Amino acid sequence: MLRTLSALFVLPAAILIASSASARDREASAAAPVKIVVTVEVHKGAAVPQITAEDVMVYENNHRQQVTNLAPLRNDRGGLQLWLLIDDGTDTALGSQLDDLRKFVKDQPSSTKSFRLPLGTPGISASPYLSLIDLIHRWPATGLAREVVLISSGIDPIYGSGPANPYLSRTIDAAQRAGVVVYSIYFGSAGHAGHSYWQINWGQNYLSQLGDETGGEFYWQGASNPVSFAPYLSEIGERMKNQYLLTFEAAGEGKAGFQSIKLKTEIPHVTLVGPSKVYVPAR
Repeated sequence: MLRTLSALFVLPAAILIASSASARDREASAAAPVKIVVTVEVHKGAAVPQITAEDVMVYENNHRQQVTNLAPLRNDRGGLQLWLLIDDGTDTALGSQLDDLRKFVKDQPSSTKSFRLPLGTPGISASPYLSLIDLIHRWPATGLAREVVLISSGIDPIYGSGPANPYLSRTIDAAQRAGVVVYSIYFGSAGHAGHSYWQINWGQNYLSQLGDETGGEFYWQGASNPVSFAPYLSEIGERMKNQYLLTFEAAGEGKAGFQSIKLKTEIPHVTLVGPSKVYVPAR
């Protein structure tokens, strides 16, 4: 549940006429506008370019769809909502990272409300994935870009370890449906889970999958706690400076559901990062 996480909020998309033209009109009218956050990544040493809607190709189930708008978030950070979540089951050694977290928050356009150490009690936290679902469901829809930085071991005390975690799957679905990008930083759990390689490995796998499928990123330093969060938070901050809110016309299948998407560009040395799926409403 949400109470198991400390939270930081930073404020800051009749008659059928047998003709090809009519078919195109019907297809256009059936399209549903979908908004996603897109991050521009460049190869090492390359400059970050400004991109336009014409530079972005969106493929829904391998069919190219029309991009209707591409709005840079870097010029209007008021268009971004950000939550920083700290798993209460995290070891209290996290206290050594609070200065880095505080600096990251101060670099944002609004000030932080509060910080506190995790309670550091083994087993106190619920599944971090159920907690994240709860946050997303309570997060009012505004049409703005929404992102989360989650600090956790990724270990799920409710489901346990192993493949096909249903709570993780539900979290990914909820994030993709709401257009929420999730970044994660690994920090070990309190108690036995903090030195169980089996649980650590699966927790990190879960966090990596969460980042990959929502358009975010996962940061870790092997099975050990990072010496400093600063490099990770710096990279997250740079990614946020190179993001766009992209709107495209999704075809869907005539009924509500998730559709796979891929992003491409012909700009050299550039990769576009976004969610692996989007939710297309019924039409």
